Amino acid sequence: MTNRKASMIVDKHFVVGETDKRLYGSFLEHLGRAVYGGIYEPGHPEADEQGFRRDVLELVKELQVPIVRYPGGNFVSGYNWEDGVGPVEERPRRLELAWRTVEPNWVGLNEFMDWCRKAGSEAMMAVNLGTRGPDAARNLVEYANHPSGSYWSDLRIAHGYREPHRIKTWCLGNEMDGPWQIGAKTAAEYGRIACETAKVMRWVDPDIELVACGSSGLGMPTFPEWEATVLDLAYEQVDYISLHQYYGNRDNDSANFLAQSLGMDQFISTVVATADYVKAKKRSKKTINLSFDEWNVWFHSNDADSKLEPWQIAPPQLEDVYNHEDALVVGCMLISLLKRADRVKMACMAQLVNVIAPIMTENGGKAWRQTIFWPFMHASRFGRGTVLVPLIQSTKHDTKDYTDVPDLESVAVYNEASGEVTVFAVNRRLEEPLKFELDLRSFAGCSLIEHIVLESDDLKATNTKDNPDRVKPHNRGNAAVDGAKVEALLPKASWNVIRLKVAE
Repeated sequence: MTNRKASMIVDKHFVVGETDKRLYGSFLEHLGRAVYGGIYEPGHPEADEQGFRRDVLELVKELQVPIVRYPGGNFVSGYNWEDGVGPVEERPRRLELAWRTVEPNWVGLNEFMDWCRKAGSEAMMAVNLGTRGPDAARNLVEYANHPSGSYWSDLRIAHGYREPHRIKTWCLGNEMDGPWQIGAKTAAEYGRIACETAKVMRWVDPDIELVACGSSGLGMPTFPEWEATVLDLAYEQVDYISLHQYYGNRDNDSANFLAQSLGMDQFISTVVATADYVKAKKRSKKTINLSFDEWNVWFHSNDADSKLEPWQIAPPQLEDVYNHEDALVVGCMLISLLKRADRVKMACMAQLVNVIAPIMTENGGKAWRQTIFWPFMHASRFGRGTVLVPLIQSTKHDTKDYTDVPDLESVAVYNEASGEVTVFAVNRRLEEPLKFELDLRSFAGCSLIEHIVLESDDLKATNTKDNPDRVKPHNRGNAAVDGAKVEALLPKASWNVIRLKVAE
């Protein structure tokens, strides 16, 4: 038996907020093999008539990804969008300075929109505010969204796309406070150009939503002053502020690694507080929500990337091979996003294929699911509805960087339409199971649909093309339901999905 235990009370009348389906978005950048060799590989046995891999599309559909950010990332800060439209054979090859590769422009805006339609996703399009500005951005909106009768919309029609793409969500640049960024800016410089770019983009299409760049990470020296300055200058012109955060286990301290989502909770709370401070300062009636449009585990591939020769087309960059503990951290990060579903309305796991991604491919060969595929898929499929306030009591432990780390990380989502409550729970304890009790007091009675468990005796176990199912969930969890009470023993270092049918 274990002396580690946790309890959670949820009540359908105590609500965090409704989940926006875009919470389960992802990201494709012209980086490494994300596009070329990832979603697009003409000549592959699974390639369709446009060169898109059908096997990859099927895995993307399995994840039910509602929105995909594109084309960057650092890439967008040096990108001329016009390079990626028109006849492919006439498109230029460019030196791509962000990742020191050659960009052939085989895939651009129109092809990406075709892929989105096949994948059942919307686009979150980014504009270049590094080397460019309002002029290129307004032209891009006109090309993508204006019906016809103007230079850029008629050019789109000439390129074979009579109907406008109607892209709703747009990012105003990427990580503009980062010294690694092409055209990096101070907060005041960025706030002004974001304001002016937003203004003209919305004059072309009043129905779009706009995301301003927040700090490019929790550890930036400018955080959160950057957010305060940018929003002070662009508050009424934008709808969202972005957050980016990656975690890694560089010191091979697994307990500390699993606690890092506590930092993500604090990051979200600080950005919410900063946005609301600017709202109060301006006496605005408008609330700025959050777009957590880059998040994941990222550290495995750093050494390999440092050895790559520059100026290749689609070299294997940022190809982290994920293990079991990475999947647990991804699960904790998903729970962090859900716990603030009142304000985090969009999020993009970075990225989707090959580049720090849940899906991996072999050029000319197989596609398979990485360990992190599973918690993302479970959350996307079962985590839609009303997030309930989680009242948790848990035994705790300390790690190198965190004190009082709860053994349990958990949240519950009520989907009234399907009559289901889904509980997502991570047992952070590496060596012991966790006794879990759930009180659903406001629900008349429940029955168990299934208790899915992702567990492994080896925290470092990975999925590879030769052993793609080494880390794979099962539905043999031991949750037991008695009316509105649920009891379960959560295995050590495990991700759990407890799905319950609510009595009418």
